[in-house]
Amino acid sequence: MSVELVTLLFFGSLLLFLFIGTPLVFTLGGISCIFLYFTMGSVGFYIVASKFWDSMMSFTLIAIPMYVYMAMLLEKSGVAQDLYRMMHVWFGAMRGGLAIGTVAICAIFAAMSGISGAAVVTMGTIALPRMLERGYDKRLAIGAINCGGGWGILIPPSILMVLYALLTEVSVGRLFASGIGPGILLFVLVTIYIAVRAWLQPSLAPALPVEDRGDWGLKIASLKAVFLPLLIVVLVLGAIFGGFATPTEAAALGVFGALVASAVHRKLSIPVLTDAAMQTLRLTALIMWILFAAHAFSTAYTTLGANELMNHLMSLIPGGQWGALAFMLLVLLLLGMVLDPVGIMLITLPVFLPVVESYGWDPIWFGVIFIIMMEIGYMTPPFGFNLFYLKAVAPPDVTMSDIYWSVIPYVLVTFVGVLILIAFPDIALYFPNMFFGVSK
Repeated sequence: MSVELVTLLFFGSLLLFLFIGTPLVFTLGGISCIFLYFTMGSVGFYIVASKFWDSMMSFTLIAIPMYVYMAMLLEKSGVAQDLYRMMHVWFGAMRGGLAIGTVAICAIFAAMSGISGAAVVTMGTIALPRMLERGYDKRLAIGAINCGGGWGILIPPSILMVLYALLTEVSVGRLFASGIGPGILLFVLVTIYIAVRAWLQPSLAPALPVEDRGDWGLKIASLKAVFLPLLIVVLVLGAIFGGFATPTEAAALGVFGALVASAVHRKLSIPVLTDAAMQTLRLTALIMWILFAAHAFSTAYTTLGANELMNHLMSLIPGGQWGALAFMLLVLLLLGMVLDPVGIMLITLPVFLPVVESYGWDPIWFGVIFIIMMEIGYMTPPFGFNLFYLKAVAPPDVTMSDIYWSVIPYVLVTFVGVLILIAFPDIALYFPNMFFGVSK
């Protein structure tokens, strides 16, 4: 049987089972194991088990439950409420200020948590009703939370980056550092968009009345809200980039910081710790199955010869390396509309990485672009996770249609950021090279 026919059957089976509703992890792992058996016999199972065992022995893997637990604790700690009060008094006097302050909090939360949902749910609960009460346009406010919440997987620490590093065997520390510049870039672009939109259309994002803005005494007093978030960021990122701890060890420091934040806000209790631990257990168990499926898929993909076939097909795309990159971005955009980011990572990385290597692109730079495309996937209809997180916590008058329409300008702004990163790769590579030296 030709490699073309086998590859067609392989990917066709994957799509068939996905369309009939089979969970992605079991589809990838099950189909891969079946094809391995018929192409290699029982030896294929031993190869998958061996690779999975090697992955389980990775010290980096410990970081995943640590960062998840840190995020769960922060979601319940009360840090976000204090941050929002501070942003309220500092940014409320300007048009669009509450929305700009909200995306700033999302960026801070991203630097503390490592996941997307924490900031979306928290800001959807705290900030969205306040903005709507102040006369903000629903779509402007919803889109800001949707977009800013997605930065949790880009601005370090990021659980998705840990998974990307495990699957591609790149440095977690370098990948974390590469997210800083693009994170700042996207924050600036979104801030500019909100400010310009509010200046051109003042009714969409009015400034707060004078009596609600707060005096300088209140503003100075509110700055204490930044102390605990900065403590956590310094503990995690400072330890990594200062060379005092590995990303895994820094995750433990982050958990300690989250415990301190919960204690300061008097939210540290047995029920809170238990609930956070149970959520962490569920997510970690899911990730372990995902890794199993990833190893089975990559082994089957390589064994079937699909690697060479896909490289050949990519070489036929017009436009050379830029045509290939545009095609990959289009594939990631379309998949992001219907699949979760981890599933997209499992399906596309075995196909894309050989292409990345063949064109001599830096895998760290490509990883950042990949993560940003996953961020877009979190907020694009019909199945972006952030859309449903927001619907679950938004006021009753916010419809699913409002949420869908709100993302369009923010997706376009994020695409502008991607194009800037493609044109100026040093935005992503400057901090990795500064902290860890120029890669060879």
